[in-house]
Amino acid sequence: MPATSPSQSSASAASAWLSERARALQPSLTLAIAAKAKQLKADGRDICSLSAGEPDFDTPAFICEAAALALTNGQTRYGPAAGEPALREAIAAKLSQENQVPTKPAQVLVTNGGKQALFNLFQVLLQPGDELLLPAPFWLSYPDMAQLAGASVRLIPSDAAAGFRLTPEALEAAIGPASKLLVLNSPSNPTGTVLHRSELEALATVLRRHPRLLVVCDEIYEFLVAPGHSHHSLAAVAPDLAERILIVGGCAKGWAMTGWRIGWLAGNQSVIQAAAALQSQSTSNVCTFAQYGALAAVGGPRDCVQAMAAQFNSRRQRLSDGVRAIPGLQLQPPEGAFYAFPDVSHYGLDSMTLCNRLLDEVGLAVVPGIAFGDDRCIRLSCAAAETTIDDGLGRLARFLKAL
Repeated sequence: MPATSPSQSSASAASAWLSERARALQPSLTLAIAAKAKQLKADGRDICSLSAGEPDFDTPAFICEAAALALTNGQTRYGPAAGEPALREAIAAKLSQENQVPTKPAQVLVTNGGKQALFNLFQVLLQPGDELLLPAPFWLSYPDMAQLAGASVRLIPSDAAAGFRLTPEALEAAIGPASKLLVLNSPSNPTGTVLHRSELEALATVLRRHPRLLVVCDEIYEFLVAPGHSHHSLAAVAPDLAERILIVGGCAKGWAMTGWRIGWLAGNQSVIQAAAALQSQSTSNVCTFAQYGALAAVGGPRDCVQAMAAQFNSRRQRLSDGVRAIPGLQLQPPEGAFYAFPDVSHYGLDSMTLCNRLLDEVGLAVVPGIAFGDDRCIRLSCAAAETTIDDGLGRLARFLKAL
């Protein structure tokens, strides 16, 4: 029997030190694939990536200038853990006016991206014995965040043939005695599904029958909606449920500010206070001068947001048309965000195998659907130039034709 090397022994010992929740954690598969693609490209490989979950545009200049001015003016010190008062006021005004959800500044927490908003919320709401209701496919971090809070996860499956839509019947059937929090993500990552007003009204009818169930609405892609569709906030559609609805948003997608790490959590003031207390014991305030850039964004004109959204509309249509032209792929045209989530099961490969082979054999980086709870699908992003989208579609078509 071969001897155990010192490095193996050290790794084994370190693993034993870790908590059960740490050992159960999996790194983000989307970030891992993006990192692998970047490394292969750095090594000289011809790589085309349609895996990115971030806009490829630069942050608008007026936002950068506002942050630079804040630096010049000495905004480099600790700030309130819940966020700069002016930014909380601007976010509250945005929610009140644009989303038709009356919101006070005290009901807003500024966070390190939308991800921390969700993490904080799950930590202060969920505990062992609670259950998160999660429509599938889902953004990959929701289950891990819930499990870190000690909660279990009940999936509510849907499929491409039905447009990946959550029906009131499926929601009603999923609700049990332990159900504490429902996630609604519209526009959706990874499917691009946008919940229509009538659908939200139908879901609200179910929620009224279950007063213990809270809802978190992840609206990070609210500005990226295809022509003919509109974004609606559940709290505006059903104002009588507003006390039970938490809204997550941020600057990352709409203003091309992914690296700035500016998100927010808004809703019930008691929940916000608890989440702010948690943040005060973890990260404290979000980067102070970055918040002044976000203040310029949230309080400024929407021309830049609309211009980027128009580009994404064109690219999304290009990606959708290209995918649907490939034999064997099934796709419900996405209605928002910047993804397509085609069913590739016709080719008989699980999504991880297919994506690994795409990267290794034709240099195409896309994300396996298993990361989002559906092994039949893969996720492609249109957050790339049209030439890159066309290149990626060509590589995908050649690979599948050769199978």
